[in-house]
Amino acid sequence: MDDVLAGQGCAWVFEADALRIRPDGAKVPKLVSELGERVIPHAAIAEVTVAAGKRGTVVLRVVPRRGADPVMSAAAGQLKEAADPYRLVLPAGRETLADYYADELRAAIGESGPVRRFMVEAPSVPRSFKGWDGAATFDGEAITFTWFWSGASTAKYSAGDQRFTVSDLENVEWHAPEGASGCLRLRVRGGRPDPDPNTDPASVVFGLGWGATHKSLPFAAAVLASIPAPAPPEVRRGPSGNEVAELIAKLGDLRDAGLLSEEEFQAKKAELLSRM
Repeated sequence: MDDVLAGQGCAWVFEADALRIRPDGAKVPKLVSELGERVIPHAAIAEVTVAAGKRGTVVLRVVPRRGADPVMSAAAGQLKEAADPYRLVLPAGRETLADYYADELRAAIGESGPVRRFMVEAPSVPRSFKGWDGAATFDGEAITFTWFWSGASTAKYSAGDQRFTVSDLENVEWHAPEGASGCLRLRVRGGRPDPDPNTDPASVVFGLGWGATHKSLPFAAAVLASIPAPAPPEVRRGPSGNEVAELIAKLGDLRDAGLLSEEEFQAKKAELLSRM
């Protein structure tokens, strides 16, 4: 049976090859509740720490590898400590137990550097949230912004409601709600974004009580994980040695027939050899 360590608002289940984090008990943090149960493969973990917390607690914390979790990638270091879904807060009397499980996880860690593909499942869809100037919805394929006449700028309201497919996008930016600021901005492939999110029809602006982290961040992460990876650049293969030899022989025939001068023949020959 897997070991379970219950803390404030969530429980960690230690499995053979993964850490399972699930909401548990009273006072579940809003972001943890919204994300629901998540499986973190050991291969996605970069670091494990144990530190003293506030008010007689100890905090067991896992740090995922950069690029492994779309939620943390979208957050881009902006999450406040209390909102971090990778923290397990325990009574200080359980510090020895926290150290034990920290050592167990450290022993399971292999490479800890950044990864090029997500290793933790993205938040489920459909997703939605309300910002200050509009509502955002995402069904897994398309994002729709519906503007509020009471909050949207004249520029946005005149542009009309917006719809973007994930294939239209190259990135999504989440700027944490802070007082009356913050926004979710879609980066359209080949586009030139308006620097002001208030007038950018590809942005939804947050505000006091609008665009809360536990709603807008999972939305951003779900969109980010759905954006197709850019196609690798095409590698152009030069002619093989046999192909070059055949072309040089044909050029020699043209020279012998008087259709190419010796200077032209040598120049073409040098060009072909340089392409090998």
